[in-house]
Amino acid sequence: MKKLSIYLFIALATAFAGCNKENHNAEAAVGKPSNIEVTYTPSTDNSGNVTFAVTAKDAVSYEFDFGNGVYQNSTSGNLTYKYPVAGTYTVKITAKSATGKIATQTTQVTVTASEALVWSDEFDTPGAPDPGKWGYDLGNNNGWGNNEAEYYTNRTDNAVVADGKLKIILKKENYNGYNYTSARLLTKGKFNFKYGRVEFKAKLPTGGGTWPALWALGSNIDTNPWPACGEIDIMEHIGNQQNRVLATLHYPEHYGGNGVSNATMVPTASTEFHVYSMEWSATTIKFAVDGTVYHTFANSSATPFNANFFLIMNLAMGGNLGGAIDPSVNSATMEVDYVRVYK
Repeated sequence: MKKLSIYLFIALATAFAGCNKENHNAEAAVGKPSNIEVTYTPSTDNSGNVTFAVTAKDAVSYEFDFGNGVYQNSTSGNLTYKYPVAGTYTVKITAKSATGKIATQTTQVTVTASEALVWSDEFDTPGAPDPGKWGYDLGNNNGWGNNEAEYYTNRTDNAVVADGKLKIILKKENYNGYNYTSARLLTKGKFNFKYGRVEFKAKLPTGGGTWPALWALGSNIDTNPWPACGEIDIMEHIGNQQNRVLATLHYPEHYGGNGVSNATMVPTASTEFHVYSMEWSATTIKFAVDGTVYHTFANSSATPFNANFFLIMNLAMGGNLGGAIDPSVNSATMEVDYVRVYK
């Protein structure tokens, strides 16, 4: 009986080892994806849509890099992506196996779309911001109507292009009777636009009292003073309310604390770059973060938002919206990777 038990044990162990070997061989057989085939069909209606179909042996999912900073995953390999701007893009597809192995393939796609890039600053030239594109508001101007604490300069201490980014720098220092310096850049008299889509890719500062903004004012402000000229705040952030960003419209009967506003949370607003955008037409103005719309305004002929506007970027300190200033904040920086306007 003892010998029979030993024989049974040996038989079971041998069978189990065989099963393990078969399973191991089966897993090993699932190798790196291969035989990637990519087909795509661009639309012919200037919509920017491109339909992709990808297959690969041993692939269970696919990652698409559309060549414009946008990524998307698909388990089937079939999807349609809408390019917002016409152009030729290098698309990279990464095929992934069940065991995590990958293979990649690139292809070039030419897209026709009705929207085109009409103005931009990529901040590629180190030094002072491009004077052909940006001017400055200077001084404090009685707190700029908001009881702000900073003094705006045109020094590279406060606005400089470096490492492919524009850096607007708030400093705690005594300067012309004020305790803080910063910068406020604007395209007034250099670039004005009516309707279209605006994108700011930016990383925001931290610190109690900091108040960065990416916005636009009516180009007729000198003859049609605020709020009649209209103000479009594409992005405002309050250091005392970390990661909460606002989009607001100011115009007669809706200005100051009565602006038409909405907010969203951006958990990595100050640690990562995000795209803050506005899509503007005669009927609607939509505000989004990384393409996700969180505020829609019904535009009409009764508002001032049907005329030319210019762009502004600034980093304020304190004031009506910035609030209480943390005295431990010695400096803060808003970084802007690019500004782009499409029509």
